[in-house]
Amino acid sequence: MIIETSRFGPVEVDETRLIRFSKGLLGFPDNREFALIQTGEKSGFYWLQAVGRPELAFVVCDPRLFVPDYSVPIKPEELRAIGLEDPSGAQVFVIVNKVNDLLTGNLQGPLVINIETRDGKQLVLSDRRFSTRHPLMTLPRKEVAVSRTA
Repeated sequence: MIIETSRFGPVEVDETRLIRFSKGLLGFPDNREFALIQTGEKSGFYWLQAVGRPELAFVVCDPRLFVPDYSVPIKPEELRAIGLEDPSGAQVFVIVNKVNDLLTGNLQGPLVINIETRDGKQLVLSDRRFSTRHPLMTLPRKEVAVSRTA
């Protein structure tokens, strides 16, 4: 399937990479279908691109790549809402933001996705151990060459 994106133009996406959020994401309740687009072969980052809205996309990652002890307390009714009884059938992503040269992750609003059906739900956690802007990594600074003429 071809999905229009504002960043990359038309992108072909395998339909097995589509994720449905029955209630949308926070702030975007009407956008319910997203494509998970890998940013690079060995990258842990993905674009979560809204289907039918080219300008709406989020960078996401598995938070455990940066915060190994991160775990999501998923209530049984939240699991059932995405068709699961056991949390081992879920994949967790967090939305990533760039603040200057720092990448942060929203660890209070994780995206929980049923691996089998690709139904997802964004949770809102009350646990204050993690924030909506939890530092993940500092981006390397690019050196700018300055030429001087006499």
